[in-house]
Amino acid sequence: MANEDKKDFNAMLNDSKDMPKFQTITDEKSIKKYGGDRMYFAPPIDYDKVMRLVPPGKLLTVGAIREYFADRSGADFTEPITAGIFVSIVAWASFQRNEDPTPYWRTLKANGELNAKYPGGIEAQKEMLEKEGHTIIQKGRKNIRYYVKDYEKALFTI
Repeated sequence: MANEDKKDFNAMLNDSKDMPKFQTITDEKSIKKYGGDRMYFAPPIDYDKVMRLVPPGKLLTVGAIREYFADRSGADFTEPITAGIFVSIVAWASFQRNEDPTPYWRTLKANGELNAKYPGGIEAQKEMLEKEGHTIIQKGRKNIRYYVKDYEKALFTI
């Protein structure tokens, strides 16, 4: 995202944009990739509610949140692009509040990867996760990425 300092992320968090909603997809490649044609869109506030459940020392992935919403709604899958955007909105909304934080730093990308789009980028998320006892490892030489070591052992079940 750009111009984070000029946006009201708490307003975005509470704007449902007519969600939740379902959409039937017809693209065969996507149907095969996601395992069905019934796609669910969860509103941003629902991501916040789930991310708040994760206790210190535990972790969650965006994929697990998407699976949870799909299972709960009876959909085949939850739309992945808005999921990533809404997780970032949750993080920035929490960052902008003076109280009642959402522990967004505990929500990781696929395979335990840290999220550069969170407030303060990788460094801030790394610092918060290390305070909670996690070890961060670096992978790659040119396209360097950061991951929580053995993140699977700390996964929170929604």
